[in-house]
Amino acid sequence: MITATEARSGKTHRDENFPVASHFIAARHRGPILAFYRFVRAADDIADHPRLKPEQKLAMLDALDEALTGRGPADPEAEALKAALSERGLSPRHALDLLDAFRMDVTKLRYENWRELMHYCSLSAMPVGRFVLDVHCENPQTTWPPSDAICAALQVINHLQDCAEDHRNLDRVYLPLDVLARHDARVEDLGAAKASSGLRATIAELADRSLELLHDGAPLSDLVADSRLALEIAAIRRLAVALAKGLRHRDPLSEKVHHGKAGFALIALLAAGGALIRRPFLRHRPETLAPGTRGR
Repeated sequence: MITATEARSGKTHRDENFPVASHFIAARHRGPILAFYRFVRAADDIADHPRLKPEQKLAMLDALDEALTGRGPADPEAEALKAALSERGLSPRHALDLLDAFRMDVTKLRYENWRELMHYCSLSAMPVGRFVLDVHCENPQTTWPPSDAICAALQVINHLQDCAEDHRNLDRVYLPLDVLARHDARVEDLGAAKASSGLRATIAELADRSLELLHDGAPLSDLVADSRLALEIAAIRRLAVALAKGLRHRDPLSEKVHHGKAGFALIALLAAGGALIRRPFLRHRPETLAPGTRGR
């Protein structure tokens, strides 16, 4: 069986739809966030590997779990994150939740309804935002709920962008079956060159639900204490809103619904600028957690 390193796709944080540890983030925090990303990327590449059998994928994911927690042999894909967690006094819980999501990717190919999809997002997306907030020692009571909403929206948007590719390459369909049925669409419609009217309606409904989540997450940039993190959050959320609005009207089967480089930069900078202008006028300045309480 190949190693986790050999299973890597070559995709990096610069290839993602949204900023990952951009230069909005303070340099002292980028290292742990990138270590987390690389660990998660390695696990994601295992789950999506086209030639590995399901039992091989699960065994490799278990090996990453054991390497990160020290219950098994070391793995180079886990060492940087393990060291970062130790240095910051952080729990591996968020990374372990993501490993559970990747195990679901191997074993669960269909989602019956929105509730099932949100359960998946609670493992596949929400822990990412929570980890970033923990690295910054932000208060989980105030910041986790809006962060969860934004992260779930980002995940659903990604599913909509990649729905045809996921079906074609992995027979994996994240679009809830009851939403497809409500619009007289079928899973098989994902194999067409263009989306049927029913599939377009399904995608539009899920894009609208993503916009509702992004609305719920709107306060987050004003709730975090770290000003630079606030800028990153504002940029990510605005980029997601633009993509979700695009998915309401565009067909991800026949065109790429992504930001171009210029549009990406412009949207991100305008959103970050707005967040920066608001900071001095916040009525209640956010407070970070005391040292030693992060992640609890």
